[in-house]
Amino acid sequence: MASVGGKLYFKEMRPVVYIETSIPSFFYEKRNEPEMVARRNWTREWWKSNSQLFSLKTSEAVIAELDGGDYDTKNAAVKLLDGVERLYIADELADIIDVYLNNHLMPRERLGDALHLALASYYKCDFLLTWNCRHIANANKFEHIRIINSRLGLFVPLLVTPMELFKEDAK
Repeated sequence: MASVGGKLYFKEMRPVVYIETSIPSFFYEKRNEPEMVARRNWTREWWKSNSQLFSLKTSEAVIAELDGGDYDTKNAAVKLLDGVERLYIADELADIIDVYLNNHLMPRERLGDALHLALASYYKCDFLLTWNCRHIANANKFEHIRIINSRLGLFVPLLVTPMELFKEDAK
């Protein structure tokens, strides 16, 4: 709620989605295997028809991961995130990442999955959008993530793929 000229107004509060590296990567995916084509299509359809329903966030870590790859659609993948707000990588995130790593919540690389989860949790993003179903959007890890984040006093974002974040069609 905001006050302007003594009158109260309700601000539009769109759910916040943290965009992880795999989303722009799959938007420009070129492999022809059925699973890759399906992920590319789901990603493109979500971006086209649903992304505007959310407040999108990402980080410089995502940009660095995209930029560090060796693939011909790298510039397009980075450009897809041009209008997306970047979350600041606060010093406090290092301690969160250490807890994640020490509790075997994420793989040992500090600037990968653990950082993305820490950012989405620290900034209270409603969703962490990813195609990383091994380390992030994995139902077998949800409870472990919830327990660790609860112990740290952190928000627990929902970890989802684009196909799980479509708005229901109004019929």
